[in-house]
Amino acid sequence: MLLDTASLYYRAYFGVPDSVRAPDGTPVNAVRGLLDFIGRLVQDHHPDDLVACMDADWRPAWRVELIPTYKAHRVAVETPAGQADEEETPDTLAPQVPVIEAVLDAVGIARVGVAPYEADDVIGTLTGRATGPVDIVTGDRDLYQLVDDARGVRVLYPLKGVGTLQVTDEAALREKYGVDGRGYVDLALLRGDPSDGLPGVPGIGEKTAAKLLDAFGDLAGIMAAVDDPAAKLTPSQRRRLDEARAYVAVAPKVVRVAGDVPLPEFDPVLPREARDPAALAELAERWGLRGALQRLLSALHS
Repeated sequence: MLLDTASLYYRAYFGVPDSVRAPDGTPVNAVRGLLDFIGRLVQDHHPDDLVACMDADWRPAWRVELIPTYKAHRVAVETPAGQADEEETPDTLAPQVPVIEAVLDAVGIARVGVAPYEADDVIGTLTGRATGPVDIVTGDRDLYQLVDDARGVRVLYPLKGVGTLQVTDEAALREKYGVDGRGYVDLALLRGDPSDGLPGVPGIGEKTAAKLLDAFGDLAGIMAAVDDPAAKLTPSQRRRLDEARAYVAVAPKVVRVAGDVPLPEFDPVLPREARDPAALAELAERWGLRGALQRLLSALHS
């Protein structure tokens, strides 16, 4: 089981009231919500391995170099070249992230992030290396590209807060988008994604993209059709795709998750008891997390 950790603690932050606070009054709603969600996942799915995948670089320069608008609207503070930009984050969420990291480490849940890569890239690399079934838990549709029935790779997508999960396999993708996991990258880059600053091809929405992929197979087939006068494209589609050649040439590398992240050595095995009970007890006391940690530890023991 691979967690898109930032995606999940963002959902916890907005799904759990900010009245959930530590003894000193500091909000810990994202921490508490994430811990309860992990406990629920462990209880319901019993994974052998569990990895909290982290954004060591939420806006990698190598992606921005190809598409400058990539996540540009989320930049809070621009930094000098070679350094990561600061992401716009709610004021009461940012201080909770180090607490989340400290708690995961004390529990013994593997936490992996590698610069200059996003959590999606860590997930893609771990999925590619997996020798058994993989459940990816994320609120980010980009990871639908990894869904693969033959390898047992599926996405568990939170629908409401973090309590209700939609199990996404290839049948679900075909029903909703008309593509399988491998085709989702082409669909996504043609359609675009304002939340990631991906412009897409103007005039080519999700339904049109799905029809083009059904007709021509993949992005390469669509672009070959642009050069084929006999291909069944409308004049508008042909013109728009032709004008978007520069974008189409670089977008796959931006949209496709990396599969070759140089991962550090780590133990992904789900712990059955806390790695550092003393540190965990101190964190529980300081941040008012006794109940959430008891629930999580109980799930780990079961």
